Amino acid sequence: MKADFLLKNAQLATPLGSPEFVPAKFIVIENAVLAAHRGKIVFVAENNKEASEIELEESAQVIDCNGKTVTPGFVDCHTHPVFHGTREDEFEMRVMGKTYEEIARSGGGIKASVRSLKQASKDELLAEMLPRLDRFLSHGTTTIEAKSGYGLSVEDELKSLEVICEANRVHSLDLVATFLGAHEVPDEYQSNRSDYIDLVIKEMMPLVQNQKLADFCDVFCESHVFNVEESRKILQAAKDLGFGLKIHADQLTHNGGTALAAELGAVSADHLEFSTEKDWQDMLDSQVVPVMLPGAVFFLGKDRYAPAKRMLESGLPVAIATDFNPGTYMSESMPLICTLSCLKLKFTPAQAFTAVTYHAALAINRGNLLGTLEVDKEADLVIWDVPNYKYIPYHFGANLAQTVVKSGKIVWKNESPEYTKY
Repeated sequence: MKADFLLKNAQLATPLGSPEFVPAKFIVIENAVLAAHRGKIVFVAENNKEASEIELEESAQVIDCNGKTVTPGFVDCHTHPVFHGTREDEFEMRVMGKTYEEIARSGGGIKASVRSLKQASKDELLAEMLPRLDRFLSHGTTTIEAKSGYGLSVEDELKSLEVICEANRVHSLDLVATFLGAHEVPDEYQSNRSDYIDLVIKEMMPLVQNQKLADFCDVFCESHVFNVEESRKILQAAKDLGFGLKIHADQLTHNGGTALAAELGAVSADHLEFSTEKDWQDMLDSQVVPVMLPGAVFFLGKDRYAPAKRMLESGLPVAIATDFNPGTYMSESMPLICTLSCLKLKFTPAQAFTAVTYHAALAINRGNLLGTLEVDKEADLVIWDVPNYKYIPYHFGANLAQTVVKSGKIVWKNESPEYTKY
């Protein structure tokens, strides 16, 4: 078989894909060789000697890992990367005792980002977004789901999604776009919410779909934002137009958002801090991927984490993502999320890695392409300068990624000089 990319002497740590809607197995292959051709993995074996049948093309990239750990590239299945300006003042307010809800009522929160985004051009938004994508990539993330949601008008939602599409064109990172016009009710529609919902359904959605700007439609389902009936109306309209469905559900209260995700056959339900065992069974029956966002709980200074371990034990393929956004989790580091998942969700390192790779790929309908180091998958992987995969969440706060590969091409490498040895 032909190959234009080859890894050898690698310690491969990877989940295994499954045709069933179940938690994936996680394996480690010692002294492994991995070959790819035109961006797809064509060969994986445990012993380097078994690679004799590989025919390397003249310009092939060959990397001797010298025993280093290799994992799939992270799939961050819940992010909000398009925004203008930052909200560190709100962080200070929370440190001084204000709650997120109090800050939002005083004009902060999502609406603050909405006001800022309206002032920015597409070029400005793209210029701010690209360095964020660089940071995702440098920490080992090779695919993100990217939401709009700080526009809340026809013009600004389209602007946000166009920026995501342009970033996808010019950056090595892959972005899967989600329309989140139902992120909040804008100030000018507070007294006539139904008119804004009609705007989302009748004007925004058809334009987004006609211009092929997003694969998914999301809604923030909470009583103070969009209640269950309003969320059902929005998501049903999105489903009728052919969007895949996602939902911010049961984050602040148990209000039926997770059950709605199961009812409508959503691809994922995200947050789920207040979900119940009945909700988990509904998700299992409807094959809805639960997405945990422990970083947001941590960064908001709260202590009620979603019962992710119990969901996993119930048979659900639990995914984990950053929820990167300017207000409630300002970090592009998926290794840090793995650490939080181990400490706060009580996942083992293997469970955490599975959640941020293969299970996360399921949450964006890319399980057949991403998230594992198996034949016919995209050659998206990370070479880590660590003794084993368990070391990555253990040594937190440091970027231990040495080389990031996207579709069989090196797209980021840690070129920092070695420390002076005395």
